[in-house]
Amino acid sequence: MKTIINIKADIDVKKKAQQTAAALGLPLSTLINAYLKQLIQTGEAHFSLSPAMTPALEALISQAERDMAVHKNISPAFTSGAEMDKYLDAK
Repeated sequence: MKTIINIKADIDVKKKAQQTAAALGLPLSTLINAYLKQLIQTGEAHFSLSPAMTPALEALISQAERDMAVHKNISPAFTSGAEMDKYLDAK
């Protein structure tokens, strides 16, 4: 037997949640049901603000990977701080 749960949510929250669920290929009701079942089973509620890479960070990492591939902008390994200072002073 199914039932309907009515909740109050900001319209923007609902729309963004539906979009996120759709990106996962699921209706929002399926995600809510799964969450409720997990809550019942574990007695726990988990919240996360998993950081996502920004386009700027992705571009920076891509540039670093390209530099590494051609050995550009790469310093040598140092065995001491003095060795590092000498290298940096020469630049």
